[in-house]
Amino acid sequence: MRKVFITISLIPLLFSCVSQLNQKASKEVLPKSNSEFVDPFIGTSAHGHTFPGATVPFGMVQLSPDTGIEGWDWCSGYHSSDNSIMGFSHTHLSGTGGGDYGDILLMPAVGDVKTEAGSKKNPDEGYRSRFEKVKEEASPGFYSVFLEDYDITAELTATTRVGVHQYHFPASDNAHIILDLKHGISDSARETWFEVTSDNEIVGLRRSSGWARDQYVYFVAQFSKPFKSVQGIKSGMQLTETKKLDGEDVKAVINYTTEEGEAIVVNVAISGVSVEGARKNLEAEVQGFDFNKVREQAKQTWDQKLSKIQVEGGDQVNKTIFYTALYHSLIAPNVYMDVDHQYRGMDHKIHKAEGFTHYTLFSLWDTFRATHPLFTLIAPEENNDFIQSMLVKYEQSGQLPVWELSANETGTMIGFHSAPVIADAILKGQAKFDKELAYKAMVAAAEDPRRGLNWFNEEGFIPVEKEANAVSKGVEYAYDMWVVAQVAKELGKMDDYKKYSNRALNYKQLFDKNTGFLRGKNMYGAWDEPFDPMAISLLGAGNYTEGNAWHYNFFAPQDINGLIDLHGGDQKFIDKIDHMFKQEAVNDNHMAHDVTGLIGQYAQGNEPSHHVIYLYNYAGEPWKTQSRIRQVMDEMYTSERDGLCGNEDCGQMSAWYVFSAMGFYPVNPADGNYAIGSPIFGKVTIHLDNGNDFVITADQSSPTNEYIQSAAFDGQAYNKTYITHDQIEKGGILSFKMGENKSNWGAEVAARPTSHAIPLDEVESILETKEVVYRPYVTNSSVIFNGETTVEFKDVTPNVSIYYTLDGSIPTATSPKFSEAFTLNQSTLVKAIAIDPNGVSSKVSKFAFKKAFYNTGGEFPKLSINYEKNATYDAGENGILNGIYASDNLRDGKWDGVSGQNFEVVIDLGKDEELHQVSIGFLENTSSWVFLPNKVEFFVSEDGKEFTSLGVESTEMPNDHPIIGVTRFAKEIKGNYRYVKVVAIPFEALPVWHSGAGNAPWMFTDEIVVE
Repeated sequence: MRKVFITISLIPLLFSCVSQLNQKASKEVLPKSNSEFVDPFIGTSAHGHTFPGATVPFGMVQLSPDTGIEGWDWCSGYHSSDNSIMGFSHTHLSGTGGGDYGDILLMPAVGDVKTEAGSKKNPDEGYRSRFEKVKEEASPGFYSVFLEDYDITAELTATTRVGVHQYHFPASDNAHIILDLKHGISDSARETWFEVTSDNEIVGLRRSSGWARDQYVYFVAQFSKPFKSVQGIKSGMQLTETKKLDGEDVKAVINYTTEEGEAIVVNVAISGVSVEGARKNLEAEVQGFDFNKVREQAKQTWDQKLSKIQVEGGDQVNKTIFYTALYHSLIAPNVYMDVDHQYRGMDHKIHKAEGFTHYTLFSLWDTFRATHPLFTLIAPEENNDFIQSMLVKYEQSGQLPVWELSANETGTMIGFHSAPVIADAILKGQAKFDKELAYKAMVAAAEDPRRGLNWFNEEGFIPVEKEANAVSKGVEYAYDMWVVAQVAKELGKMDDYKKYSNRALNYKQLFDKNTGFLRGKNMYGAWDEPFDPMAISLLGAGNYTEGNAWHYNFFAPQDINGLIDLHGGDQKFIDKIDHMFKQEAVNDNHMAHDVTGLIGQYAQGNEPSHHVIYLYNYAGEPWKTQSRIRQVMDEMYTSERDGLCGNEDCGQMSAWYVFSAMGFYPVNPADGNYAIGSPIFGKVTIHLDNGNDFVITADQSSPTNEYIQSAAFDGQAYNKTYITHDQIEKGGILSFKMGENKSNWGAEVAARPTSHAIPLDEVESILETKEVVYRPYVTNSSVIFNGETTVEFKDVTPNVSIYYTLDGSIPTATSPKFSEAFTLNQSTLVKAIAIDPNGVSSKVSKFAFKKAFYNTGGEFPKLSINYEKNATYDAGENGILNGIYASDNLRDGKWDGVSGQNFEVVIDLGKDEELHQVSIGFLENTSSWVFLPNKVEFFVSEDGKEFTSLGVESTEMPNDHPIIGVTRFAKEIKGNYRYVKVVAIPFEALPVWHSGAGNAPWMFTDEIVVE
């Protein structure tokens, strides 16, 4: 034993050190609640798109500073790259990839009155103020900042429907608070007004058009100090003292004389219904002007919500990341009704929610994956209300929400992902809503012919030439069909169960065994070429949505075992996922905003990849799931402002982390199973609403001990690499022993989760097996020809016979059989079918061959245009007279796009020709602002000066988004003419139901055919 000697001279020093340590310990403030781990600044830099301001769980108000209102990184109104603030508005989106909101902005100031915000480059131009990040503070329900230019400290807090401001002014005879109703984030004010109703109250409205095409925000603002005066201003007028003002861009200036350090509190209640509704909200939620009381209430509200999950062990950083992620998961959806339950519906009429709280902001393409499954664990009551809200939106509009915002369907993103959210609640036994109504709404979504569903339901896939993002839509529709099938089965609707179960397998039609990818094909069954699995396409272009073939290759959560079989079995499937992670992470030719957080071609910064790592469990190598999950959590989530690797997306990016840090994840968000990953905390307790606790422990878990060595459930050995929702709901303890080295735990077949779109014991009775015979196609590069053309048929289906007609009749097996190429010398409608040896026929192919005049590179026919070309949508010099039709895809490079002007062209044939018909095609893709013309008129002339009208074709403005497609307008011609003129007149503005209401629509014109 070693002897230790301490000299007498060291004892006083030792006691001094112990005393200092004790004093330090006595002063150390330990976290009193989980909310103290939350840092709302996480995600406000890079591309997280979060806001740091004050809100409460699912609150209608998100009171936060705005530093910028335009640009992709300012979707929330705030970005940490800025050093000036333009004010504090009451509504904000959390982590979205598009901007809106920023309603009812207040900005305190002193000195000369400025009514414009000014620029970031020179804040002195306007009422902006510089600020320093070190003088900002944020916590759940609270935000403060020191405004350098005005010597003002601004503090913010909130209740559900009321934002509370507290401004600490310096001594000034010229202090004021600006109320800017023009201000908004990436939207346009269309109706604004305010009225001074007492010496300390202002009421009003901001109605705007943006992502939400028609949004109403009424407000009542009460000030703790009576006004010295109120001035107003709008475009084209001077700042004048007034009590009432209206217009499109109204602003008010509330003037004061203040003493040093004087605090003025402003309570601002909002409503989507009326001023009276806002007043009721204020009276119910805030009494008086006690800022600290409201702040404490907000903190307590957050403490309660964040305590639903209690983590122990792990370091401070991990807890900060975890509880901030949980915080972000609980911001949206947002309450969208007044305290008297009145709300503005999808029909923009005022309704009353009976027995539930009405919500808005359903970013379902993102949140169906993990956010809503998280709600089924920790917020099932709210989740029920979310679904009730979806159902009334269906009743009012005829469709379930796709991406709904403030009673406006934006139509953003793909799929009909209300369905899995609804189905999950039903299948977990949490439904407190009308299940028959819910099923009716789900079926209506599944049978809606728009957005490519007509092709999906009839053909089993979406042809790439008929719909953009065809692959992504196809695989996601297949999943949504599966959840409809599960609810049908639950409700005893077995015929529907069979129908939708078979549709759930449609994704298989997109799998190319030669490349090993889910990829696009045309309506004739031919794979789309060229194919680059790393080529990223954005929403509205290409075959994938915000991604590429790698990102979508593993999306069949309803049929993972079937997907494994397509890839050739477990090992080849594992190799494919491995290969995804080993691909190059960055390629300048394959970049897109939303595809971030790359490990190889795995993209944590966007949702399609979120489940992929957990698929190793299904193929027998769960240790790879454990290792990769730790890698993503370690590399893609930090406690810094840039701590999110992509858009937070209304909770999805954060919900992924919450689940993964606890140790499991809902790969299929509606099958009630969770794949096990690698828990990072020593202990996690989920406090369920039924009174039970579900506990996960991870003995020896550490940054290096990432692998599960063994597991037990309630003390019994547990080797399954998944758990069920029922197990969690009943409560219990799931224990893991962690280690540094990978183990064989969970590798055997019996331990794996399984996923079959049709259960194996039901395949014989449910699966519909039918031969697929694709339509025949012609080898011609174009069906428009000069003189004569040769027609040859081919088919991707082997060993078929092709039959055709030339008289417009439907071909049958008794029609002429194709054996060799034949010649056409006049315009002819050719139809064809393919029949296989078993007598199975394809659908009919139609080819309208046109003998026409078009430019082949010579002088004539000459095309003269009388409109301004658009650089982005330009078919080229003779692109609309080159004998080649455009597809239904507006970005195929063959369309001429025209906006805000008439379309007018003259075709000079070079000499008089005997003419029979003229036609022109226009695309209709209203979600992308592309509308048919209001009127199309055709003319002919012999001399190019005097034109004779052949007649006008008119269209009516649609009442909703129609099916995407091309309409050809035509007029018969009798006689000999040299010149043909076509004039198309657009509608003046997009309709009120459209997200871009009031803006000019686009016309996209295709080939002009003169026969």
